[in-house]
Amino acid sequence: MQGFSGGGDGATAELAHLQSTMSAIEAACTSIQMHLNPAAAEATILSLSRSPQPYKACQFILENSQVANARFQAAGAIRDAAIREWAFLTAEDRRSLVSFCLGFAMQHAGSPEGYVLAKVSSVAAQLLKRGWHDFSTAEKETFFHQIKQASLGIHGVHVQFIGINFLESLVSEFSPSTSSAMGLPREFHEQCRRSLELDYLKVFYCWTRDAALSVANKITESDSAVDEVKVCTAALRLILQILNWEFQCNSNGKKGVNVFSSGIRQDAGLSNRSECILVQPGPGWRDILISSRDIVWLLNLYTALRQKFSHEGFSIDCPIAVSARKLIMQYCSLTGTIFPSDNGQLQEHHLLQLLSGIIHWIDPPDLVSKQIECGKSESEMLDGCRALLAMATVTSPTMFNQLLKSIRPFGTFTLLSTLMCEVIKVLMTKAPDEETWSWEARDILLDTWTALLMPLDSAGGIVLLPPEGVDAAATLFTFIVESELKAASASAFNDDVDSDYLHTSISAMDERLSSYALIARAAIDVAIPLLTRHCTERFTRLHQGGGSLDPTETLEEVYSLLLITGHVLADEGEGETPLVPTAIQRHIADSVVPDKNPVVILCSSIVRFAEQSLNPESRSSFFSPRLMEAIIWFLARWSQTYLMSPEGSQDSSYSSKADNMHQVQSISSGQTVLRYFSEYDHGKTVLDIIVRVAIATFMSYPGEKFLQGLTCYQLLHALVRQKNICIHLVTLESWSKLAIAFANEKMLFMLNASHQKSLAQTLVLSASGFRDSESANQYVRILMGHMTAYLVEISSKNDLKRVAEQPDTILSVTCLLERLRGAASASEPRMQKSIYQMGSSILNSTLILLEVYKHESAVIYLLLKFVVEWVEGQISYLEAQETTVVIDYCMRLLQLYSSHNIGKISLSLSSSLLNDAKSEKYKDLRALLQLLASLCSKDLVDFSSDSLEAHGTSISQVVFYGLHIVTPLISLELLKYPKLCRDYFSLLSHMLEVYPEMVGQLNNEAFSHILETLQFGLHHQDSEVVNMCLRALRALASYHYKETASGKMGLGSHASSLRNPKGELQEGIFSRFLRTTLQLLLFEDYSPDLVGAAADALFPLILCEQGLYQKLGNELIERQANQTFKSRLTNALQSLTSSNQLSCTLDRMNYQRFRKNLTNFLIEVRGFLRIV
Repeated sequence: MQGFSGGGDGATAELAHLQSTMSAIEAACTSIQMHLNPAAAEATILSLSRSPQPYKACQFILENSQVANARFQAAGAIRDAAIREWAFLTAEDRRSLVSFCLGFAMQHAGSPEGYVLAKVSSVAAQLLKRGWHDFSTAEKETFFHQIKQASLGIHGVHVQFIGINFLESLVSEFSPSTSSAMGLPREFHEQCRRSLELDYLKVFYCWTRDAALSVANKITESDSAVDEVKVCTAALRLILQILNWEFQCNSNGKKGVNVFSSGIRQDAGLSNRSECILVQPGPGWRDILISSRDIVWLLNLYTALRQKFSHEGFSIDCPIAVSARKLIMQYCSLTGTIFPSDNGQLQEHHLLQLLSGIIHWIDPPDLVSKQIECGKSESEMLDGCRALLAMATVTSPTMFNQLLKSIRPFGTFTLLSTLMCEVIKVLMTKAPDEETWSWEARDILLDTWTALLMPLDSAGGIVLLPPEGVDAAATLFTFIVESELKAASASAFNDDVDSDYLHTSISAMDERLSSYALIARAAIDVAIPLLTRHCTERFTRLHQGGGSLDPTETLEEVYSLLLITGHVLADEGEGETPLVPTAIQRHIADSVVPDKNPVVILCSSIVRFAEQSLNPESRSSFFSPRLMEAIIWFLARWSQTYLMSPEGSQDSSYSSKADNMHQVQSISSGQTVLRYFSEYDHGKTVLDIIVRVAIATFMSYPGEKFLQGLTCYQLLHALVRQKNICIHLVTLESWSKLAIAFANEKMLFMLNASHQKSLAQTLVLSASGFRDSESANQYVRILMGHMTAYLVEISSKNDLKRVAEQPDTILSVTCLLERLRGAASASEPRMQKSIYQMGSSILNSTLILLEVYKHESAVIYLLLKFVVEWVEGQISYLEAQETTVVIDYCMRLLQLYSSHNIGKISLSLSSSLLNDAKSEKYKDLRALLQLLASLCSKDLVDFSSDSLEAHGTSISQVVFYGLHIVTPLISLELLKYPKLCRDYFSLLSHMLEVYPEMVGQLNNEAFSHILETLQFGLHHQDSEVVNMCLRALRALASYHYKETASGKMGLGSHASSLRNPKGELQEGIFSRFLRTTLQLLLFEDYSPDLVGAAADALFPLILCEQGLYQKLGNELIERQANQTFKSRLTNALQSLTSSNQLSCTLDRMNYQRFRKNLTNFLIEVRGFLRIV
């Protein structure tokens, strides 16, 4: 092979050429470092890796250059060229490349340029993986024998480090999550991963462990850092990497558990903020990891290192200490079938060994925290907390607690509670926005409690703690509440706190408070009375103050208590109605009489306190906007679980004063609370209080956007989402007052525009509570009638053009459109008729406003969004005649928008104004595309009683006509906006797939624009956009092929050459995209996931243009100067269209066959085609 040839008459000339190449690369590397003409320098370096067979030059540079960066680049060039040319390298060439890289790294093991050696080792690992299926077992063993000798220290410490470093690179390459791209199918990487795991991974572990053992004694006996420290650190790091392997097979080769799919918590509300990766290697690793004395040795090594932290070269954060602690923590994560079925005895013994060494990092907690505050590094303490988290993740609460009892007079829960109390104590002395070690420790320990109280296999069931665990949880929660109250009180007069904190505190604290809630529920018999006592004390203190005392501190404490209590009592809904927490259902002891149920007492006291905000005197005294935020948040969260729950309303004969005491005693605590707040007891009264409190936030707290946003988006939405509540909501006088105020009160017209939209949506959704559709529609007509009449009135003014630009008029129109959007988005079958009437009554008005406000982009956008949401909610239910009206209106709107060229971008604008104009136009066009997509849905979902086609209307014709109007406004520059781009290609792909016959009816201008955008989309960086374009091409090509095969026209003239809008002659669509698709597949970069979609497009394209395909194939073959390449390409092209019994029929089987053929074709030829 020319890359390795040498000698002969031209040796002198070849040497001069090699030296010239080396000088050029050295100069380029120096230029980059000096920032001198970096583009030219990068091009020079790139030319080396892209040149054919540059191996001799690269080897020459590695062996002779005095510039480290040049040697680094030469190693990279070997990698790039070898991966690219691997298919036509001889077996000897492949072996030589790997051997050279390994030999070079070991030969120069003592070099100070470690990054160069690491790069060469990495290249050797990548090449070994690339040839994993090509090298014989004997060849692999030859490589690994060399590595084994190196890693065991036979050739010295420096070579030993290189051997371990190579194994680290190799394991990284064979792990799918860290492997390098090689342009090969996923199956190749998976086969390599499986082979290494089954045949070599344990061997590597043993070599690495032995390497660490061989140098450990010298490290522990030395008073300063020695060369062996580097070797031991690398060995520990590699063992950790092996334990982090994505184990999927046990010792018998059977597929096991993927730790990355099941070993990490996926809870959205309580996701682990601290990384904890489970290690599940299977029973085949038991003797190596558990039965050996590796763990004892590792703990002894770290103990010896701890004693040396004051010596030169050693510290608590030195690399070897950090690596040792990480490995100890990872041993704590061992779980699964590596432990036998012995009731957990071996696992308990294993964890006890580890805890015996770790305990000194965290106990006693007060002494440890004091040392950290005095300047000691916190890393060891934090790692100890992470070790507890790992143990909590892999054990049951009972085993977890039992671990420490073997070496301490108390259990692990007591230590966990004490440790967290100490951390919180330190944290409370810090600034709230200062992320200190105590902040991180608290999060890790909270995750530990979460792992114990919500284990991965609990499936939402109840977790029973041992008595000591319950006591520890009670002690900790009590301390948490007291600390939070102290912190709240201390922050009352803190002027340094960012004002934004007031508005973000609820969401920012949510994750932490959810963890607090789990701890509280573990000791629910203590937590609920504790919260009740604190709430009662603060409520009483506020009333006794009577305005004479400053209530600020108490208000902050109440704010904090409401947040904590809300999390303890109820879970977040997340789109579903949350159930009463299991702990509250089963663990409240005194639940016999509802009035004495602790949860009822606590909930009732907070509701009564909220009701006092309706009193003007109390409201002015201490119900500040901030306190009201907490009240509204609590009522929203609490009402989703407890208020008029269907479970609590099942027995209509229930009464809180039931005479049958035995019946009451049989009711769980959860049922007691639900029935107390059901529709048959106190539920309706509480609902009325909640609505009146909501009204107060609108009327009595003007300008408080955050408070009013909570009321709109959380509280009121929570009420109308539940049908059983809506039934009673519409009967309340307070709800009627809210609806009347919304329609008539100026105060509500001054709300934030988005809040008005939300409130309109809520009020309309509540109509689902009426017993019949006529009542629901009448309610919506009355509610929205004032708004539609007002909008018609504005649009009918004779002097509209004069007054339209006045701020008051713009504000009124904006608010009306937002309200109409809200009502339109609330469309349901029961209220469909009235919402259609609402929209149809203002169609002409919206067109007038579109004309008048053509230069007001904000108004135009709101108007378009209203139309989109109204059409989207109505189109599926409309009868043919109504649909025709809507379609006619939409076309008029599109024409009007286009005729005014609204949002036209002027090149004379400044760059900032130009960007603003593009952004405004992007939003408008995206809304118009969504409008067309909504019209498309009529063909997919249609509940009307008659056919639209019978009335002479075709949805496909309408949408294509709409596209014809809209697409000229969509430039390639605007398609760079991701959302607009996706919406456009989604609609275009849908239309071309479902209605390909309509394409033949487009005029040349519209058709050319579609071709231009498809060409753009095929080269888009978003693979989803490329996929949609390929699907569209498949649809067009398959339609045309099937039509022409049956003697029809297909796409007619569009399939042949045509002239673009500039008058230039262009080849037909299928010829053009056959070239483009082949160019993409053979010569450009793309996601491997697109190969299937590309095959599905290419197959019918080839059938449509078989002559052109033969011509393009011949051109590719003739371009090959190398006869071997020419022969391979000829055979590959032949196989592409003939292998696997492929026929010319476009059916599912042939598509699958062509996919396989294309995959094999690309593997065979893509590599050398890209370098020739």
